[in-house]
Amino acid sequence: MSRQRPLSGGTATFGFWNRIAVIVVGILLVSWGGPAASAFWGSVGSGFGAAKADAVAQGARPATAVSGTSVTVTWAASTTTAGRPVKGYSVARYATATNGTGIAAAGTCAGTIAALSCVDSNVPTGTWYYAVTPLLSAWQGAESIRSAATALDATPPGAPVITAPAYVYSSNVNNVPVSGTAEPGSTVVLTVAGAGAQPLTQTLSTGSSGNWASPPLDMSAFSEGTISYSARATDAAGNTGPAGTAASTKDVTAPTVTAVQLINGGIADRLDKGDKVILTFSDALNTQLMCSAWAATGAQSLTSNSGQVTVSVDAVDILRVTSGACTIRLGSVFLGADYTGQSRSFSGQGNGGNASSLVWNGTDTLTITLGAGMAGTNTATSGDAFPTYTPASGLTDDAGNPLGTSSVPGVPSRF
Repeated sequence: MSRQRPLSGGTATFGFWNRIAVIVVGILLVSWGGPAASAFWGSVGSGFGAAKADAVAQGARPATAVSGTSVTVTWAASTTTAGRPVKGYSVARYATATNGTGIAAAGTCAGTIAALSCVDSNVPTGTWYYAVTPLLSAWQGAESIRSAATALDATPPGAPVITAPAYVYSSNVNNVPVSGTAEPGSTVVLTVAGAGAQPLTQTLSTGSSGNWASPPLDMSAFSEGTISYSARATDAAGNTGPAGTAASTKDVTAPTVTAVQLINGGIADRLDKGDKVILTFSDALNTQLMCSAWAATGAQSLTSNSGQVTVSVDAVDILRVTSGACTIRLGSVFLGADYTGQSRSFSGQGNGGNASSLVWNGTDTLTITLGAGMAGTNTATSGDAFPTYTPASGLTDDAGNPLGTSSVPGVPSRF
């Protein structure tokens, strides 16, 4: 009786089921790891049932670049440990270099990205750290080391302050100074506009103090009227803020004397209390230049009863005004008739119109009124007089245009 031999292939049969068990166990292990697991099973051999675990490698540390409120994130490609390419990446942004909770990046960095770069848009102000996670189907590798600190300034600078002259006038129209302040280290774009010409534009830099200044500007091409200034600052991060504004008035027309008139206020053909000299101009004058104690604009007067104003008429009938209250700069008026054979003065004190006065109406008229005067000889000549006014040097209109100093004849009139 022959001995039975073991069935051939027993060892092979045991090896087959052993491999199947290992694969099943591997699948179960991976399934327990969930979709975030970094390993997966795939065939790496040619034999039946040959299997080996593979894993998605850790993501490469990204680099960043800032432009305004956007951050461009770039990184190197990732593979599995067996060299298989991954299918995509996710990008997260952190507020700290370690730990903390990541925020999903936005813009073209949102979701799964197939490329090796993306742009995170509308990033708020702060210092951020980026990390990249490689993805392969339901698997993902370990998140990368976070990027270097990425500082982002999304806050626009404030409106620049503009300093410009109140008036563009005959003496500065070709070299108007414009300056101001803005956020230190920013770039300021200044635009100057007015009727009659194209706007002027200057691009200026601020220093560490925030000061900026334009080269003197030629505004001769603009028409008279309002000159408008607008300036916007852009900071080093590329944020542009709101506009700061200012305005000037362009007036390059010199004022003129339009009328010189004598008005009798007392006895006809005599120098006495109440007589007036009225000077009329084409434009409002800077009245501080007439009397150093006056304001530059608005109605002004010297009418005190304490003798603040003295009106003097010399022997050749030239009238001048002085004051103990301020330095007077008016010029002189030739009365155009023989009113006195000697120098006389009128100041007066007290009530009842005894005091001489000097009054500017705030727009265009200066009135000189004689008060009570010293005794003297009147040598009146009948008939109309032809007064002539010679302005003092240094008088200007409100804008700064000088009043000419040539003598101006007045209308026929007399005290």
